[in-house]
Amino acid sequence: MARGTHETIADARNADVLIYVNGALVPRDEAKVSVFDSGFVLGDGVWEGVRLHNRKIAFLDQHLGRLFEGARAIAMDIGMTPDELTEALYRTVEANAMESNVHIRLMVTRGVKSTPHQDPRLTIGTATVVIIAEHKLKAPETDTVGVRLFTSSVRRAHPDTQDPKLNSHSKLNCITALVQALNAGADEALMLDPEGFVSTCNSTNFFIVRKGEVWTSTGKYCMNGITRGHVIEVARGDGSPVFEKDFSLTQVYGADEAFVTGTIGGLTPVAEVDGRAITGKLPGPVTARLKALLGELMDKECPAPSPARR
Repeated sequence: MARGTHETIADARNADVLIYVNGALVPRDEAKVSVFDSGFVLGDGVWEGVRLHNRKIAFLDQHLGRLFEGARAIAMDIGMTPDELTEALYRTVEANAMESNVHIRLMVTRGVKSTPHQDPRLTIGTATVVIIAEHKLKAPETDTVGVRLFTSSVRRAHPDTQDPKLNSHSKLNCITALVQALNAGADEALMLDPEGFVSTCNSTNFFIVRKGEVWTSTGKYCMNGITRGHVIEVARGDGSPVFEKDFSLTQVYGADEAFVTGTIGGLTPVAEVDGRAITGKLPGPVTARLKALLGELMDKECPAPSPARR
């Protein structure tokens, strides 16, 4: 049975994690925001998902850069500097005695509103900042069974409609696409761009392999995926031909391999698309090689602490 791209092993420790809410660390059951919060009322805010590996948050500068760029795009004052957010992130994982195999969701909304309305001038006070750190180890079955994709009728939008580069709290278009995929018996939705070319999945980025070449979309209509960028980087560094280009579903159906990328799962092989099986053993040889290279990059970014530091 195929698994979801974010399938992880259940961890009982997550029931007792402390959540960061506006400077306070509170038990999970007590972590709350107002019903007047901009994020709850209208999805007004931005977020990032990051990984803790060997006690270090991986590629944090890139993630914070994307977060602050999104905040500027919606004219939202986070109210904290990158250094202050970094301190808050490490404070959260240290309070939970976390070291590795941890996923952290950093969420920022415009703050509490005086009344439920979209006008940002109705916000009172400062931005709401929440950090949820959980123990998450990818379910190993996904690497051998793969995931099933279904092409949704919901398209990725032009930037003047809903800019795909903006990692906003409002993800209803992606959720609608995923609902279609789930109802079709798949695990995730494959989404096309406005011209009908393959773009991305609802929560991960999509790649195919054809005759040893690695293809992914142009990137115009997909999230500025940090893992996506690292996969392109390590593939090119290894001498693999990588193309960011337009391609069609017909070319997907005839691919030798396919995989998706994301913060939690890294590289996850795709078993089928729209009922068409990706032939061969999973993961395919190129997927397996890139997965290993991505792991090496992660270890270089977050090296294991020396015994003296333990």
